[in-house]
Amino acid sequence: MSARVILILVVGVLVVFGLVMLFSTSGPQGEKIAGNPYYFVQRQAAWLVVGLVAAVVGAKVDYRVWLKAAWPVLGVVLVLLALVYVPGIGLSVKGSRRWLHLPLGLSFQPSELAKFAAINALAAWYGTKRRERGGFVGGLVIPGAILGALLALIVFETDFGATILIGATGGLMMFVAGAPVLFLAPAGAAAVGVLAWMISRNPERMGRILAFRHPEQYAQGEAFQLMNALYAFVAGGLGGAGLGQSLQKKFYLPEAHTDFIFAIIGEELGLFFSVGVVALFVVFLLCGIRISGRAPDVGGRLLAFGITALVSLQAAINVGVVTGRLPTKGLPLPFISFGGTSLMATLFMTGVLLNVARQGVRARLRK
Repeated sequence: MSARVILILVVGVLVVFGLVMLFSTSGPQGEKIAGNPYYFVQRQAAWLVVGLVAAVVGAKVDYRVWLKAAWPVLGVVLVLLALVYVPGIGLSVKGSRRWLHLPLGLSFQPSELAKFAAINALAAWYGTKRRERGGFVGGLVIPGAILGALLALIVFETDFGATILIGATGGLMMFVAGAPVLFLAPAGAAAVGVLAWMISRNPERMGRILAFRHPEQYAQGEAFQLMNALYAFVAGGLGGAGLGQSLQKKFYLPEAHTDFIFAIIGEELGLFFSVGVVALFVVFLLCGIRISGRAPDVGGRLLAFGITALVSLQAAINVGVVTGRLPTKGLPLPFISFGGTSLMATLFMTGVLLNVARQGVRARLRK
């Protein structure tokens, strides 16, 4: 079975499983804020339709079209990120300005589009600048400026999770593309230092760091969500309490349908299902690496690698946060957590990944 077929099956299973878990998890919250237990499922289903259309577009359009359009795409995304700061257009939720207001009470998160824009721009640059990519300017300064422009707008939204994710993915792409490690390592260390300084200046984020290190001391404060996520895993055990039988989602775990949905999977379906979800993301990673290795050109290889790395890293970070291995970041579990923009963007990137696989097969058949 080809990597492309396996990838389609894996993503299909994750998306369907995500809807099932969202149906199970979001009822109490939907009833509370909208008087409709199916409120979040209905919204996610609507975004899923949009996401499937985006995935088809990504799969049908030659990925080289996106590489050629990398700079206009980057420009549009930068404008959207800037609009988040405009009063009346950008929405502030819990102290973070990450969303744009849309009609019909919908919202849109431009940082989700920034993920693809960053990957696409770096792949386009390194794919067309083969001679320059090993030098200081072409291999580090210009790609670093591309990445930095996006991250600067995102980090001031106080979206440190997306900043870390996009920055780490970009760094991996630069390394794989051949950027000199002698320059890349100090630049990466400097970026981490700046981010750490910004986090230290943000009381809420510092609270999360302290809660991560000493969760029992902050059980009724910053670590409340983490502690209840861990209780959910304990309650679920190996076999789970049964689908829909979670107590944590009803009384204890806030926003269980978003970033912490993996904890409810552990509580309702148990350790075996939780490990199965992780295994599906591992298969996604392996398929993406195989597709990247068989891409017909450098741009395609980097594009496939970047998409694979981003989705896999996001899943790993989410699982790490929910299981208490990492500080709370605010990143959804790809394909599963509630979040329309995230679902649409991830499905589109999956479609682009499938197109790279398709073009790779065509290139081999022509030989």
